[in-house]
Amino acid sequence: MDRRAFLGVIAGGLLAAPLAVEAQPAGKVYRVGILAQNSPLWEDFRQELRDLGYVEGRTIVFEYRWGEGSDERFPRLAADLARLGADVIVTWGTPATLAAENATNTIPIVMAASGDPVGSRLIASLARPGGNITGLSSHEPGLEAKRLALLKELVPKLSDVAVLWNPANPLHDGLSREVKDTASQLGVRLELVGVQGSTEFDAAFATMKKKRPDALIVEPDNLFYSHSKRIVDFATKSRLPAVFTHRVFADVGGLVVYGANYSALFRRAAIYVDKILKGAKPGDLPVEQPTKFELVINLKTAKALGLTIPPALLQRADQVIE
Repeated sequence: MDRRAFLGVIAGGLLAAPLAVEAQPAGKVYRVGILAQNSPLWEDFRQELRDLGYVEGRTIVFEYRWGEGSDERFPRLAADLARLGADVIVTWGTPATLAAENATNTIPIVMAASGDPVGSRLIASLARPGGNITGLSSHEPGLEAKRLALLKELVPKLSDVAVLWNPANPLHDGLSREVKDTASQLGVRLELVGVQGSTEFDAAFATMKKKRPDALIVEPDNLFYSHSKRIVDFATKSRLPAVFTHRVFADVGGLVVYGANYSALFRRAAIYVDKILKGAKPGDLPVEQPTKFELVINLKTAKALGLTIPPALLQRADQVIE
């Protein structure tokens, strides 16, 4: 059962995909820097560019700078891409975008997915970003409330919830406030457990084992995506119902995912790159937000946890993994 999420476009089709025949000038080879964590999602990005008429190695080349699970690498990698003179830099996540912003104010920057670019002061507004940054936001206000409500459906007697977050991610300050407000309304106690690097997971897991929460929320962060199986394995072995934000967690056994369709976001990012390479100014291209989100439920994991998924929740799911 798979009803794919789609993205709405701000400013009525301004960024409609151009025909592939509108190819780049003959002889020009564009250099596109990618500043992010590695992920299969980048194949969606590259495929969209191929669909638009670009040929890797002949009309476009990619300069990959992977964070390798650490946001601390991004400033140095961003500076390297700026020195190379990339025609455009594509980022994934707020820390990578902030690093790119600090490295250059002239090279166009396209966010393949960023949390809250206005709140993080990356852009002036969604409709008129200004400066050299544009692209896609993966966040929508109210998502934290919906994820906590999902947990309440899964665990009706929910009283204590652990929240895995990254204090170094600027987006998470706002998310933690949002989830705290919702928890207060639902009468749920929260335990915020911070992880800023790959060496801190064991301590975080030990804290959760000691606190024995009823459920877990994992906030959106590239560090967590890079360690998705490690986090999912911990939750499953601890018999801890968990809600995640990214499809990668469901693919490795995560119980519930509720968030934007990242594959669609990365494909849209390629269209932004195409527009910019053809002369559009990033500051004039509105930043898009997702308007529909995908709910994925893993029944195999539910069975392993001894959970019965309410029929009403199954009916709302975009995909059920059996």
